[in-house]
Amino acid sequence: MIPPWSDFVQNALAEDIGRGDITTNTFVPAGAEAEAVLVAKEDMVVCGLPVVREVFRQIDERIRILPEASDGAGVHAGNVICNIQGPARGILTGERVALNFFQNLSAVASLTSQYVERVDGLDCRIVDTRKTTPGMRLLQKYAVRVGGGHNHRMGLDDGVLIKENHIALAGSITNAVESMRSALTHLHRVEVETETIAQVREALEAGAHIIMLDNMSLEMMREAVAIAGGKALLEASGNVNLDNVRDVAETGVDLVSIGALTHSAGNKDVSLLVRF
Repeated sequence: MIPPWSDFVQNALAEDIGRGDITTNTFVPAGAEAEAVLVAKEDMVVCGLPVVREVFRQIDERIRILPEASDGAGVHAGNVICNIQGPARGILTGERVALNFFQNLSAVASLTSQYVERVDGLDCRIVDTRKTTPGMRLLQKYAVRVGGGHNHRMGLDDGVLIKENHIALAGSITNAVESMRSALTHLHRVEVETETIAQVREALEAGAHIIMLDNMSLEMMREAVAIAGGKALLEASGNVNLDNVRDVAETGVDLVSIGALTHSAGNKDVSLLVRF
């Protein structure tokens, strides 16, 4: 079965390999076999092994991936994550692309896991945003789920979120919500971004199903929770970090959306070491 991220891998390999791996093909014999290990150089949540498998499948189907951990597992520095066996040329040629995917996805999963741990015991979900690396959204949102978080919209076509610019063009939150409700079916829900308590009240009266509390203080969030009274889901967004996420969640909001999960996770330190 071809995975949904197959095209991402294909494009990455084409970008990296081009007309061929000059270095490897020059001095590594065509028939040489090798073994390699993927080793964690720091503590992390593993994420991306299926992508690593697809990288090497596309290069040479004879390459075997033998995992010693699985996506979602926590590993420590020095732990072997998987063994890789097969044609040496293919292993060396696919090394960088495999690592690029794996290091970023493990970083996203690891950072998400930290946020999820901070709100442990509270009835509040950590969710991502559309602030993903272009072309990597499907994979980075997968990594958020591996880290214990939840996905917001996958794209503009699968959810309604009326933001400040939409409101400005519509003239008011009420006008924007009414326009959307008349265009949607009963299966859709409408979310509205708000910046003030007055806007929260207007969004509720307009019938919004979800209200985003954008860059509000803790006091304002608590007031919004009291006003909503469970009639709409409340999503806190903006200026959330590991130091204050629990305070935000304790206000009673249902969701905390964090762009940093994907746009600021960076990369985990992982090495692929070949043993001939």
